[in-house]
Amino acid sequence: MAKAKAIFDEMNGFDGTVREGYRTLARWLKDTPSELLANRKSEAEYFFRRIGITFNVYGDAEGTERIIPFDIVPRILTTTEWAKLAKGLEQRVNAINAFIGDVYGERRIVKEGLIPEELILQNPAFQPAMTRIRPAGDVYVHIAGIDIVRDGPDGFYVLEDNARTPSGVSYMLENREAMMRLFPELFNRLKIAPVDNYTDNLLRTLRSVAPKGASSEPNVVLLTPGPFNSAYYEHSFLADKMGIEIVEGTDLFVRGNVVFMRTTEGPKRVDVIYRRIDDEYLDPLAFNPQSVLGVPGLMSAYAAGNVTISNAVGTGVSDDKAIYSYMPEIVKFYLGEEPLLLNVPTWRCREPQALRYVLDHLAELVVKEVNGSGGYGMLVGPHASKEQIELFRAKLIANPDGFIAQPTLALSTVPCFVDNGLAPRHVDLRPYVLCGSDGVRVVPGGLTRVALKNGSLVVNSSQGGGTKDTWVVEGDMTEAQFRSQSQSQSMGGS
Repeated sequence: MAKAKAIFDEMNGFDGTVREGYRTLARWLKDTPSELLANRKSEAEYFFRRIGITFNVYGDAEGTERIIPFDIVPRILTTTEWAKLAKGLEQRVNAINAFIGDVYGERRIVKEGLIPEELILQNPAFQPAMTRIRPAGDVYVHIAGIDIVRDGPDGFYVLEDNARTPSGVSYMLENREAMMRLFPELFNRLKIAPVDNYTDNLLRTLRSVAPKGASSEPNVVLLTPGPFNSAYYEHSFLADKMGIEIVEGTDLFVRGNVVFMRTTEGPKRVDVIYRRIDDEYLDPLAFNPQSVLGVPGLMSAYAAGNVTISNAVGTGVSDDKAIYSYMPEIVKFYLGEEPLLLNVPTWRCREPQALRYVLDHLAELVVKEVNGSGGYGMLVGPHASKEQIELFRAKLIANPDGFIAQPTLALSTVPCFVDNGLAPRHVDLRPYVLCGSDGVRVVPGGLTRVALKNGSLVVNSSQGGGTKDTWVVEGDMTEAQFRSQSQSQSMGGS
């Protein structure tokens, strides 16, 4: 990690020179009046409102659904950059799958002394019910969202692993559709890798991990908590795109350790459940007995090998930020390879020496709860008040095991169209990785999340963040090609 605090702008680099991949876009932005961009921004907002892309914020006093903010300037990666990133993502997800299998199996990594056993057994996401259960193909994480940040031309770092029920892919797909409608001229000028085959690949992945005995076309369903869930739009969107049934717990039942779906034509066997319900609510007989969202007996059918649950129960053990700090060692242990994607340097506050350092440098660090998410429960030292710092100091002293700390990253920026025109804003990237019995697939691009508040590093939509389309492009047009096509489109009335 570079020590310098200079901010890397992905379009203009460190020195203001437009970088490869962005040159065609930079020329287009220079020639495009701000009034036209403002009109396109309004059209985008109308598009998202019309099709109903909304999200809820838990704990919001108003309880209203919101349109997620969308920025119309794409974030661009070259095919060369993407190839390196995709290879690292595939490696990381393979290591995560091996780790989870070991956690619920022999725990070789504990026996070898690489990870303390208490980090696993005391992890809130650890599910003893998964012990010795081996899912089809030994794949536990079928859909992963790996959060990536950048601080330079080659500086890609993993910020967080999401192996439970990663969300946001519907925004990635709808963002692309909106951009194709709004800026067809840019799609004519650039070779942009498609993302619209994601749902076909998702269905293919899910069917590849169907249990033994399933038909040649396994029955896949999407299990949702219902329309009041904050991500329900995504649930219904994905089910519709895959052409599968979206069901709630009451639509399913277990008989003879086999899962069935109630239909107007009678019970129909279910082979694969793409669940968007947390572990504790999946089966009231195995987890929370008060749950009315799950399916009684589901874990018995799962343990018997008669149904596949995607992602597998207990995969959240790898999302823990303390476990994250061991990922370089995890990759080496299971794959025998050096990690291609680096972690952000991390201090584990459970270790006395690390805790002392963190307490002495709170004003410089980002401190996170090991089980936190969504940008909540963390301290951004350089932006915090003295009172907030002292509050976190007390939390750390009282419960050091519950926190990790990291340096404040000089997150890269990309141009965004805001009220005052084009301006840089900080971003991260969530690529989506599909892993089935037939291999690993990485969607070319992913969801770019933007901290739309000037100077903010928090990209979460619940805290003022937005999204933008992510393009993986092959080459740029020369100046002559750009001008020639511009003149041709102008003469043609485009």
